Amino acid sequence: MKVLVTGATGFVGSHVVDELLSRSYDVSYISRASSNHRWLKDKPVQLREGSLYDPASLAKAVADVDAVIHVAGQISGRNEADFYRGNVTTTQNLIDAVKQHRPNLQRFVHISSGAVSGPSATLDRPVTEADPMRPITAYGRTKAKAEELVEEARNYLPCTTVRPPVVYGPRDEATLTFFQLVNKGFAPLIGFEEKYVSMIHAADLARGIVEAMLHPASINNTYFVTSEEQYNWQQIANVAAAVSGRRKLTTIRIPHPLVLAIAGISGGVSKLTGKPSVLNYEKGQDIIQKYWTSSGEKARRELGFKPMISFQDGITDTVTWYKEQQWL
Repeated sequence: MKVLVTGATGFVGSHVVDELLSRSYDVSYISRASSNHRWLKDKPVQLREGSLYDPASLAKAVADVDAVIHVAGQISGRNEADFYRGNVTTTQNLIDAVKQHRPNLQRFVHISSGAVSGPSATLDRPVTEADPMRPITAYGRTKAKAEELVEEARNYLPCTTVRPPVVYGPRDEATLTFFQLVNKGFAPLIGFEEKYVSMIHAADLARGIVEAMLHPASINNTYFVTSEEQYNWQQIANVAAAVSGRRKLTTIRIPHPLVLAIAGISGGVSKLTGKPSVLNYEKGQDIIQKYWTSSGEKARRELGFKPMISFQDGITDTVTWYKEQQWL
């Protein structure tokens, strides 16, 4: 099987490439030559130079593949238009290229986000695929719109949508700051009530994505590929501290108003400088939510998927890798 991966130079995408290669698939990816290809160096993957904004290069990229795994997405931006362009326009361009140049594609796998569903109301009621989408950020809204495009494409393409929760593991820079602070002996926690999240190690997520691509039950279906348990950030900090050899951990509680103030200032600076920022007022609202939890029951029931890497082992693997790379 020949598989094209978008976003392959990034954190999740590079792990998807690793999983595909472990199964001896013929893997290619579309990217600009000027991009950072550090996680793909010396691996048997084919670069199909181009861009998700360039229809001509997309036509060449999809011409002979059997499956497409669309991981690429916009996680930071100056405004909603940036997120729309990076999440919606790119998805539409890719779907159009497949429709025109590879109409007999065996599978189109779209990697969405738990952000499309919004936070869960209670700890004992994680969101499911049957719940309506209630995104609270520009990122979530545009990823939801991208899902709608994939839903429409199901009329002529065998599509599968995967929604990851918080993803962690080697190569992750999104949660790096948290681990760096823990390594220094501090546990930065938002608010004065515990915040719970569903999590998955990147290698487990990659395996779930590939298994979803292969399973006949997943055609024209949507799945949360997520942990079986929910975790709070104090738990995560405690395990990371133990791995780092920190016997004493000082917990720092950051009040919600301060979080929103910092987020608002960061967003304002982004607009003034024109440089995209992950942190803005909307992201601040995202951070202060009590429960970002999702259920993996449907994926377990229909695909037989369950995470293989335990929480303890996953955090250990992540912290160890950070130290080896001298990121900590």
